[in-house]
Amino acid sequence: MSVWVGIDLGTQSVRALAVAADGTVLGTGSRPLTSHRDGSRHEQDPEQWWRELAAATREALRGLPDGERVEGVAVDATSGTILLTDAGGRALTPALMYDDRRADATRANEAGAAVWERLGYRRMQPNWALPKLLWLLRDAPRGARAAHQSDFVNRRLVGHDVATDLSNALKTGVDLIEERWPEDVLDALGVPEGTLPPVVRPGARLGTVCAAAAAETGLPEGTPVIAGTTDGCAAQLGAGARRPGSWNSVLGTTLVLKGVTKELIHDPLGVVYSHRAPDGSWLPGGASSTGAGVLSRDLPGADLDALSRQAAERYGRRLPPAVTYPLVSRGERFPFAAPDAEGFTLGAPSDDVERYAAILLGAAFVERLCFDYLDLLGAPADGEIILTGGATRSAYWTRLRADVLERPVTLRENAEPALGMAVLAGGDPDAMIRTSAVVEPVDAGVREPYLRFVAELEERGWLDGRAAAHARERTAR
Repeated sequence: MSVWVGIDLGTQSVRALAVAADGTVLGTGSRPLTSHRDGSRHEQDPEQWWRELAAATREALRGLPDGERVEGVAVDATSGTILLTDAGGRALTPALMYDDRRADATRANEAGAAVWERLGYRRMQPNWALPKLLWLLRDAPRGARAAHQSDFVNRRLVGHDVATDLSNALKTGVDLIEERWPEDVLDALGVPEGTLPPVVRPGARLGTVCAAAAAETGLPEGTPVIAGTTDGCAAQLGAGARRPGSWNSVLGTTLVLKGVTKELIHDPLGVVYSHRAPDGSWLPGGASSTGAGVLSRDLPGADLDALSRQAAERYGRRLPPAVTYPLVSRGERFPFAAPDAEGFTLGAPSDDVERYAAILLGAAFVERLCFDYLDLLGAPADGEIILTGGATRSAYWTRLRADVLERPVTLRENAEPALGMAVLAGGDPDAMIRTSAVVEPVDAGVREPYLRFVAELEERGWLDGRAAAHARERTAR
């Protein structure tokens, strides 16, 4: 029997899955990772990545029956994480993680303004990899090389230099249209030639597992090593959102939408940017600061499962009477950019059940507004909507989201990033990705309260008038 191995190298842990051709998970392994945080600083030890990845992979493969054949392995990693290595792949610096904000993006944006505009995201942020690379290169020895998180471990797997994938290279400034580094921009920024690895699409073959890596990981020597993606794109692959017009809506602490389009989407506000898919199509997406994180803040110590059951009993498929804009912290990123945005509640919840339901409704309204904004940009949104993330554990919240979107929503049996990597490593997505349920919407009278919510965002000066008008026009269709 053929087996594919997917590895999710995240922030808090590394997780490995051994997956059969029919999607059956034959083995799992997980190990924790340690972060070092201090204000805007967030670092990890790259050597720990390798040690724990090797241990998690050994665990995932330990119970495989005799005769199983590992056909490929792929690794995803956090977006924007970068470090410097020597020519032998040994770390010269700690890894600056995806949210390390010590760098300044001014030089990168001045030098690359035309390229970033053409790629649809307009400006880099301080936590993106290119500003951090410039920061690291200030004191770097001659010959230092840049490596993304996945590059570091992929080199250990194959035992020699490897290319990086376009997905992880996005925040380092790769030209996703030309599929190469913008050499004139890098020259202007003083990045030495040879600092950055060559680039390939996700899904390209990087090499095979070397003898030393086989001994440490349990992967058979000679197993193909496939270029992976960022963790967000891996989750999208695991969810099965791979056809134009289909979207994966991930609702956990915050809300993230990722979809598929044939053409590159340009966003004048810069809140939506696109990765490149293995087949050359585009994967646009955006991340909101709203989400379930507000529940633990506003309802500390509450039994959320009990509140979900009580809300379902009280409201059924009717909308709750109040709505909360569930902003986890000050400032919003998507579907609009408003650094001064703050949470608010329309209505007066009388108890914890109403407060809970108001937060859930607000997150669903933001989710609908995200789709309205994507429609304004010309992104197709008429395909399957797949819900993943911690919010799907609440049947009430899932039904509420379907009713607010006025669209059927799909739930998967398993949609984790490591499964997406097993698919990218060569597994058949139609066989590996299984649907657990499709929730159909009912008429819950959502349009009037939704438009009141949109008007409130516009009146507060956060939502652009053009986006608000489009939401009203789309609702009236």
